[in-house]
Amino acid sequence: MKRDEAAVVRVTTSIAEIDGNAWDACANPDAKGFNPLVSHAFLKALEEAGTVGRRAGWLPQHLVLEGPAGHIAACMPLYLKSHSRGEYVFDWSWADAYERAGGSYYPKLQSAVPFTPVPGPRLLVPPGPDRDERERTLALAAIALAERLRVSSLHITFPTEGEWRRLPELGFLQRTDQQFHWHNEGYRSFEDFLASLASRKRKAIRKERAQALAPGISVELLTGSDIHERHWDAFFAFYMDTGSRKWGRPYLNRRFFSLLGEAMADRCLLVMAKRNGRYVAGALNLIGGDCLYGRYWGAIEHHPCLHFEICYYQAIDFAIARGLPRIEAGAQGEHKLARGYMPVPTYSLHWIADRNFRRAVARYLEEERREMAEHRELLAAYGPYRKAAAGSEETF
Repeated sequence: MKRDEAAVVRVTTSIAEIDGNAWDACANPDAKGFNPLVSHAFLKALEEAGTVGRRAGWLPQHLVLEGPAGHIAACMPLYLKSHSRGEYVFDWSWADAYERAGGSYYPKLQSAVPFTPVPGPRLLVPPGPDRDERERTLALAAIALAERLRVSSLHITFPTEGEWRRLPELGFLQRTDQQFHWHNEGYRSFEDFLASLASRKRKAIRKERAQALAPGISVELLTGSDIHERHWDAFFAFYMDTGSRKWGRPYLNRRFFSLLGEAMADRCLLVMAKRNGRYVAGALNLIGGDCLYGRYWGAIEHHPCLHFEICYYQAIDFAIARGLPRIEAGAQGEHKLARGYMPVPTYSLHWIADRNFRRAVARYLEEERREMAEHRELLAAYGPYRKAAAGSEETF
């Protein structure tokens, strides 16, 4: 799409065709806020492994805004999708209603990190005096591509709050949901974190941690050069077990994890549980500049509370030791609340071509946003932290 003689937006069907340094300069201009999930290496590993592509129903249509000298001024991860799997912002009911009315909901365009409900920038625009104009150009180019391809809709899932607030003027509808994130209030140790909780919750967590390791289980934290193929082999078995039970067909393949380890081992944290010399469970996290991103978990043996230890408590220990301000532990899971992870809003944006259908969805989303806000407020009131104003630790 041509905005003027100086800037051009082009579409590419492979992120490998885009210079990695140029992409990352747009996606992560500030190392302090580095988000590994929108990095060139992560998205490239998905494509190289074949987990993303035409056969997977995620055909890359990445947008690149080029300046007058051909340099990359902004970019946008974008996919042409033939289904709604692997998104975590559910529009199955929209697809059903649209098709019952005689329309074809698929294909659609999706700006997202495939299979990954991690909030972060989707219109990757580095700082600069014309930043807002470049973001607008990129968003309009995505709409123009949707119109050219005659798709039903364009979706931007898990964008930043700023993107969510700026783009409705271009015709995007706003949607909200929630996740549970842990926030580091300057804790010096896990015990320091526990001291911030109501005493009943403190005791429950101590009991869970002891119970998780009671069967002679030890825990290893692996990152960088400490991660070898045998660790990925073990973890993949865990991932397949969980994926097969939860959604029938896991999205990722074994090759992806090897590629991830080759490209960004220093950003990977494997938390592995071992019993009798054998790995029995594990969780994969990605280490960001200001956040630990909890991703996948699995186990080949069931042990009470081991999931909480491996996914939540070990992550808190690691974040405190590294001085990371927060942990994002993935989608869903109100059980995270009792373990110090509090509800926060997540966002998505939706452009719908059909005006009548757009009006119907807009009415639905208006009510849904109200309900989600009320639900978050209710959950937050039952958080595990001490309520100083109550005059006692025992507040519930």
